[in-house]
Amino acid sequence: MPRLMPSTEQLPYALYRAEQVRMLDACAIERFGIPGETLMERAGAALWRLIERDWPQAGRLTVLAGPGNNGGDGYVLARLARSAGRQVRLVRLGDHQRLSGAAAAAASAYADAGGQVSTWPEWPEASDLIVDAMLGTGLTRVVTGDMAAAINRVNQGRAPVLAVDIPSGLSADTGCILGAAIRATATLSFIGLKQGLFTGDGPDRTGCIQFDALEVPAAVYASTVAAARRTDWPKEAARIAPRSRTAYKGSCGHLLVVGGAPGMSGAARLCGEAALRAGAGLVTLATHPDHAALLNLTRPELMVAAVSSPDQLAPLLERASLVALGPGLGRAPWGRALFEYLLQAEVIGQRPLVLDADALNLLAEQPQRRDHWILTPHPGEAARLLACTTAEIAQDRFAAAAELQQHYGGAVVLKGAGTLIASAAQQAPALCSQGNPGMASGGMGDALTGIIGALLAQGLPLEQAASAGVCLHAAAADWAAREGERGLLASDLIAALRGQWCRLAGWEQGR
Repeated sequence: MPRLMPSTEQLPYALYRAEQVRMLDACAIERFGIPGETLMERAGAALWRLIERDWPQAGRLTVLAGPGNNGGDGYVLARLARSAGRQVRLVRLGDHQRLSGAAAAAASAYADAGGQVSTWPEWPEASDLIVDAMLGTGLTRVVTGDMAAAINRVNQGRAPVLAVDIPSGLSADTGCILGAAIRATATLSFIGLKQGLFTGDGPDRTGCIQFDALEVPAAVYASTVAAARRTDWPKEAARIAPRSRTAYKGSCGHLLVVGGAPGMSGAARLCGEAALRAGAGLVTLATHPDHAALLNLTRPELMVAAVSSPDQLAPLLERASLVALGPGLGRAPWGRALFEYLLQAEVIGQRPLVLDADALNLLAEQPQRRDHWILTPHPGEAARLLACTTAEIAQDRFAAAAELQQHYGGAVVLKGAGTLIASAAQQAPALCSQGNPGMASGGMGDALTGIIGALLAQGLPLEQAASAGVCLHAAAADWAAREGERGLLASDLIAALRGQWCRLAGWEQGR
């Protein structure tokens, strides 16, 4: 008997595009002989189990069923819920004359069991739970008409919403909202996780994502290569060896942070402290003379050098393992001069570079490609690097990350909800599924630059340092947000960094 993919509380790490999931589904049906009706029955049963577990008191269910297989799953769920004594109102949308195959069989079985069907715009007076089974992963056009009206009606209500496979109106491939999209309380995804659930608008629409493989054989997944891979701090931490018992500060790397123009000294300061908390052995801040003497008053472990001209960087570079360029750099003559000096190949040599903030804006003015740097743009900076708009970046973040990497080389961290990491070393981009809205505050990017720089300083390869740095940053933010997301500061995240090595990696203190 073939090994089956189990239902699991732990989400899989493989992420797929919609067409790939259809291929997995077809492989299960055609190669392994699992009838489509069986898969649909399993999907409906999985939905019902979730409702029994999470909404045991929901006596009145409204199921919104579309004209495709997503609607078929809804019909199966409605039949099971009704047979268990729940009050079910099924509202159909779209042309149900198009129902065929397994979906048509599910609709007939629901009717044969005595299930009643309403047609939009009929709407129940009250619901304890709404099940969104309107539109599935095949959606490629903007949602209009009755579907859009139903989506808006659901979003205006107060009842919790369970999305079947994917919230209706959300692109499975990009995570963009196609006109209108359900804001779900929970989403139960089947067969393969869709990459759009985790980035773009996805995190705002999916609620709690859960997964069921519908008992398909594990061999089904060998039929296609995942389009992306989800990652998180527990996964990344497991790839990092515990520190040697004979480690010393020189063996843990020396990061040189270049930035902090007048009025922006805090950015360099946050970057430097984050690097220390992430394990760098030594950190030097090369900053503007106006505030250099004050910058480490509250963090004496930071070394600070006043730099008024580029040539003063030379002795600092001799001692540094790598450079983080950009936090608070500015685009005035002082920052431009340091940027141009450090990007000379003969000056920087083969030292790794981490570029952020205005270093990226300056790079957009003077594009070049390097293999030994990590770029960390937010969508606005990414748009400048690609000479496009932020809206175009948002339309397909996966494509944008890939294009940035192809143009500029090295590893690229495209920040935002569902941060993406693209590099030549990895065929599929990585997507960090941790983080929270509290991270939408100043200084978070500076902290990330310091964390990535610290991991590079400790010997991690470029791509691994980028992925692990993003996930450590997000995990620390999630831990710090236990007291609330609003008002979360970068310094709160930095304070939570040290504990993540033990707490999330499962290491013991003192090991």
